[in-house]
Amino acid sequence: MADHSDPNAPWKTLSGIGTSAITAALFLFFVQYLPTVASGEPVRWVIPWIPSLDINLSFWIDGLSLMFALLITGIGAMVMLYAAKYLAGHKQYDRFALYLFSFMLSMLGLVLADNLIALFVFWELTTFTSYLLIGFSHTDPKSRRNALQALLLTAAGGLALLAGFILIGVTQGTFELSELNAAGSIAGQPFYMGILILVLLGAFTKSAQVPFHFWLPNAMAAPTPVSAYLHSATMVKGGVYLLARMHPSLSGSDAWVWALSVFGAVTAVFASFMALRQTDLKQTLAYTTLMALGTLTMFLAGSTGYAITAAMTFLLVHSLYKAGLFLMIGVVDHATGTRDANLLGGLRASMPVTAAAAAAAGLAMAGIPPFLGFIAKEVAYAGALEMRLMLFVVPMALIAFALMFAVAGIVAYKPFYGPQGELPHEPHEGPWPMLLGPVVLGVLGLLFGLLPGVAAYWLIEPAVAAVMGAPDVGGRVKLWAGFNLPLLLSLITFALGFILYRVHLDLRERLARIEARAPDLDAGWDVFLDRFMAFTKLQTGLIQTGVLRQYMFATFGVFAVTVLVTLLARDVGGISLALGGLSFMEWGVALLIVAGIVLVVLTSSRIVALVGLGVVGIGVALIFIMYSAPDVAITQLLVELLVVVLLALAFLKMPQLDPSGTQSHSFANAVLAGAVGVLTTVVVLLVVDQPFDRRLSDFFEAASWTEAFGRNIVNVILVDFRTLDTFGEIAVVGVAALGAFALLKGFARARNAKGEDK
Repeated sequence: MADHSDPNAPWKTLSGIGTSAITAALFLFFVQYLPTVASGEPVRWVIPWIPSLDINLSFWIDGLSLMFALLITGIGAMVMLYAAKYLAGHKQYDRFALYLFSFMLSMLGLVLADNLIALFVFWELTTFTSYLLIGFSHTDPKSRRNALQALLLTAAGGLALLAGFILIGVTQGTFELSELNAAGSIAGQPFYMGILILVLLGAFTKSAQVPFHFWLPNAMAAPTPVSAYLHSATMVKGGVYLLARMHPSLSGSDAWVWALSVFGAVTAVFASFMALRQTDLKQTLAYTTLMALGTLTMFLAGSTGYAITAAMTFLLVHSLYKAGLFLMIGVVDHATGTRDANLLGGLRASMPVTAAAAAAAGLAMAGIPPFLGFIAKEVAYAGALEMRLMLFVVPMALIAFALMFAVAGIVAYKPFYGPQGELPHEPHEGPWPMLLGPVVLGVLGLLFGLLPGVAAYWLIEPAVAAVMGAPDVGGRVKLWAGFNLPLLLSLITFALGFILYRVHLDLRERLARIEARAPDLDAGWDVFLDRFMAFTKLQTGLIQTGVLRQYMFATFGVFAVTVLVTLLARDVGGISLALGGLSFMEWGVALLIVAGIVLVVLTSSRIVALVGLGVVGIGVALIFIMYSAPDVAITQLLVELLVVVLLALAFLKMPQLDPSGTQSHSFANAVLAGAVGVLTTVVVLLVVDQPFDRRLSDFFEAASWTEAFGRNIVNVILVDFRTLDTFGEIAVVGVAALGAFALLKGFARARNAKGEDK
């Protein structure tokens, strides 16, 4: 409920109206593309993003993306106007509006992106922004817990999705969805099964298919405007959108048909029973969203025109009635102080406009003519009768639709016409900003039902053509299709749904007893997180020991093993050595370096080890001098001198090493150091043994004076051609120096404070 303690409430209401106006302007922007898309001409924009990887920031408007864009912006405008009043006076409303608007833009990017990598970026942005919205009441532990649950589940699915997208790009040679779909199905190609599993994991977690369903009802911890938006036109339909968008390229296999049919049907029926089980009307609607997502997934398993038409029609009508019902529940909660289905009743007299909006949305949800919901149900039955798994899909669809009829009565009829319990507040009609959305959405459900050709021509048929990859292949959207089997199934749905509504109280008690004995996946999630955290603590204790020597040993050990395995696994050829050509001086420098290394490995004194490292550094500088690189040699000598001086000063303040403890590690250190040195030498010799490519050398030789006005090529490369890289290195050193200075100052203050205490 809103907190009316903020003196800037009127200004925040105006800012909410402004946000709604911007979203409405975006809606009108997309409306202008309706004629173009309806005529079969998609629109595409391309902005080069990462050309070296063939990744573009490309956007694609066709029937499917345009339908989603219109739903996102149209419903979004009404939700934002609703939220400005619903949260009027809330101290954190500005933060809420920012989150909601960012979420809307992320969702638009998701449905418009034509590049798979860009789609993934927007996909994860919707995950992050929905996390902020679900956890908006951040002082509530339940909100934080449920927001984190949604974030972890959907983000994990997103990582699987990214892997699938990378496989697609590598195997198909493109990341552009329009090109991928135009090429047809990739079923039967190498890596198809891996791609399908990874993409389905991403889609199923996003759209909460069983067994990933439990995060979605918990997302009801968000404010009602968020619930209305997430459950009608945005995040939870992201997975459905992905399945529809990739239908031309991933469908056509038995795995696609079985996975979508089974998971979708099970989700739809399970969620329908769970919706009947709830008494909180928001939770009831949350499970009906699960039912709708399962139904959409189930019909996207089909490849016939009626199956895809059923999915697109049901997607449209569900968005309309679900947003309207959620907003209506918010009005009822705002006016009465409760969402309990056992208490609400008789509100029609005090809330006539809300009752009318609820009736329109409820009739569409129940599939009563002449609402669009009836047409969607008829087309759904026609599509189910054409699907490969007809004997499984038809009864599952019948059960789900019948239960939705009963739930529509619980949500839209009983609160206004049923018996009334003791309400916390005296009911009253809601304000117009909160009523506009439910009324408009209810009227649209009726108008599209009376004029189905309008919805079919401008929205449904272009979307079906985009999913099918060809125009004029969908089923016909009609209010009256004659006496046929789908009509008979609709009549059975009405009768069964009415019976279920009449006995829903007794059925609710039985479902509660069954639920009590069933595994609780939501509680299992908490157990999983607890055990995962225990594992991470154990792992951290084993890996993060705080001993620098162990960290370095592990790092170089992994390096040595990786290089050795690579050399053994690949045919790297032979190495040509010309040791006889080395001069006496070169042999002397090499022996000097080896002596320094042996001294470092064997000594137990820090100062002696430092001297050995200095010897190695001077030997390297001598090599630079002998091979005509005096500037690099000077740099090497200066660095060695500075390191020796600074470390020697630091060692004077450090305790003496334990010789026995040091010697116990000497042999292992020597073996690892020798292995790393030998392997690095082998790799360098293999590289040097290859024909030298002078293209870069020739470029820098030619450009160092003409472009950078310097004759010292090394300096020019560092200062001019690698400016940002060099600046980054300097910045790292500077930050490290500042950190060391801050630590030393802190130690000094701590010592001074102890001295003062004494």
